[in-house]
This record gives sequence, structure tokens and C-alpha cells, in this order.
Amino acid sequence: MSEAVRHLLEYPLMHAIFGRRARRFGLGMSIPSGPLAYTSRHDPVPLSELERNLLLAVGTGVSGWSFGVPYGPDRADQHAHYSVRFTGRTAPTAGGFGTPAMLVTDDDGTYLTNTRDVTPERMREFDGIEDDAERVVAVVRERTVKLSDQRLDLPAAPPHMLEPNLWMANAPGSTMFMPIADASESLLALMAMALGNGNVIMDDAKGRPAGDLEPFIRSGLLNGEKRMPLSVVQQGSYESNCSEAAFMAHNIVLTMQAMGLGGLYFAGLNRWSIFGAFADDGIRGFGFRLQRDERWTLPNPVGLDGHFEGLCPPYHADMHAAVVAFVERKFGEGGTYDASAPGPWNDTAAVRASVERYDDAFVDCLATVAQYVYDTYGRFPGAFNTIVLPGFVQAVHLDTEFYDAHYRDGAYLDTHAEHMRRWHG
Repeated sequence: MSEAVRHLLEYPLMHAIFGRRARRFGLGMSIPSGPLAYTSRHDPVPLSELERNLLLAVGTGVSGWSFGVPYGPDRADQHAHYSVRFTGRTAPTAGGFGTPAMLVTDDDGTYLTNTRDVTPERMREFDGIEDDAERVVAVVRERTVKLSDQRLDLPAAPPHMLEPNLWMANAPGSTMFMPIADASESLLALMAMALGNGNVIMDDAKGRPAGDLEPFIRSGLLNGEKRMPLSVVQQGSYESNCSEAAFMAHNIVLTMQAMGLGGLYFAGLNRWSIFGAFADDGIRGFGFRLQRDERWTLPNPVGLDGHFEGLCPPYHADMHAAVVAFVERKFGEGGTYDASAPGPWNDTAAVRASVERYDDAFVDCLATVAQYVYDTYGRFPGAFNTIVLPGFVQAVHLDTEFYDAHYRDGAYLDTHAEHMRRWHG
């Protein structure tokens, strides 16, 4: 194991937390004017593949088995049916839904890392043993697809960036990490939880039930006295997606302190430019599929064909077909509750087998609500993008000379001072 990796594994967590700063100025950068005007004397130095993969591992890595949600009152004698995955990862996800992945760009190209369906091998994938660092890096390496050989074509100009970011965002030598989440899957999972507990989902914006739910009330599947606003369910999905992405990003930023890398977690980039909404202007972005509707000011990214596709049209004929795919993801062969699949429990087969598959009535109920949302608002979810991208992490090799010139002692950590020697010989 290299000195650099050993030092990273031994770096104190509290030092990383209290040493975290937004250190924007990297090798090769320039601030053209003002009291902090400065031009780096050095060329940009891209992150190595090891550096990039270590940051991906702390953001998206598989940590072992997730414990999911162990109990739900709607099925008191069964394990709860809410979770979609029992793959534990380095960042928490609401209810064990586990929908996020990671877009990446650097000088060598663009990438997608998707570890959400990796089957863990152990209860804890990382125990601090020397070979563990290589194993967790290998997982993200195997689950990373290179999408292009060029850096993301995000122009340093409005409307693609806010003005304060023009001088440094997506600059040569930088690596950008962009956590994305599939809100269509997380919303279906939340709706299944709400409907499973008998809630009638109400479209509070329209003042009516979210679909023809009377048959399900009469059958006893839903409780007409229990009502949940659609706005609350949708907002819960969006908030959980944003939280998951932020946890992924913060893991990366803390590790950057331990490694001695500069950079920051920030917003201020146009996510539609990144998805590909300006492709007609020659700015392809990541090439996501986008849906447009005269009711919307901006298009809706629904997926990256063949790599990260939402549970909604056009990837499914309608929302009923999307719900069937969601149910199969949970109960089909190799799915969440397949009794033959491995898991974290002493008697995994019995725990998984205790969860009964959704019956046709429940599937119809979930599909009715989902189709109502799609028909009413033209997309799923109806209130925000199907693919959520709330923020960005940029990592750079810090130009310590800039901080020496303009800041007091202590503006950077010992890890930054020693980084080039320790990581690059």
C-alpha cells in the first residue's frame, strides 16, 4: 500500500470536518482582477485515476449490506416491503430506496458510475484491512462507464454558469462529480409506502383524489379517513433525492481534505445544460433524453439511454407498465425480496420470503395514482425533474502559492502542502 493511501486511511475524521473549506484556486487558474488577482505559475494537473476512483468510492462505494426498514405496521407479521435495495452504500438513502448514481467529467472525458445494484460480499466491505482500499476502488472502477473522450462541453458563460463561477468551474485539470438520482423510482417507492398503509393520496393542487380511488376504498385497500397530499409525497421524494446527493458530495469533500485536494461543493451551474438541453446549439452535455411540453418552461430529463433510465415514459409505455417494472424490481428473480438472494440476516431466505408480493389490486392502485400524475402534469413526478441533479463537487490540485500570497497562515492543511510529494512523487 502506498504512503499516500495509508495516510488517507489514517487521517482523523474531526480534522477533515473542521478543516473543510471551499478552496477554489487550483494549479493553472487565474483571477484576472480585484484585490485577490493572481495567475498561477503552474500548468493544470489533472487528478490521477486513483485519486478520482478514491473519491468515487467514498461517494458511491458499496459499504456492505443495508439493513433496510425492518418493520411496517401494515404488514405486522412480515418484514417491511418498503425498501428497493439492500445494497449498503457510503451515503444514506431514504427507506433503502437507493436510487442515486454519479456523473463525472475531467480532462479525459465524461463518465457514469452506478453502484446501486451491486450485490455486497460481506456485512462490512471495508474494515481497514490493507486490501480493502483496493477492493472498494475496484467496485467503482468496474461500475464506471466512459461516455465520451472529451470534457463536458459546459461553456464558461451565462446561462450555463452563474457569473461568480466562470473563472474556475469545469476548468482544465479539474474533476467534477455530479450526483444524480431517479425521482421516478423514489416517488413510486414512497407512494407504495403510503398506499400500503391505507392512505388516500389527494391532489391538493386540484382539490381531488389522485385518480379514481373509490374502488380501492370500497375494497378496504385504502382508508377513506386517511388522506395524504400529493404535494407532500412529491416533496418528500425531491427532498430525499437532494439529501442523498448532498451526502455523497459531502463524503467526497471531506475526503478531499484528507487527501490534500482543493475544490468545493457548490451550485451555480445550469443542470439543463449539463443534461443536454442546449444540444441544438452544439452543446451536447451528457446527452440525456429530454421531454418537452408547452406547459413547462424547461425540458424534463428522464434518463440516459441504456445507462440510467427513469421508471416512466418513454422508457415504458405508460405508468402502469412502469409500476409493473418497479414491482418486478422488488419481487422478481434476483430482486429485493427474492428468497434465493443473499442478504445480511442470519436466516436471509426466511426474512425475504416473509414479504408477500404485491397483489393485482395493489399494483392497480399504485398504477392508478402514478398514471394520474403523469396524465395531469405530463411527467412523473409531476412537480420537478425526473432525474434530480442538485449540486456539484469540483476537485483540483490546490495552488498553495495563491493562498500564501493572499491569506494568513492556516489557509490550507498539511495534507495540501504535502499532496504533490505524497501522491505524485
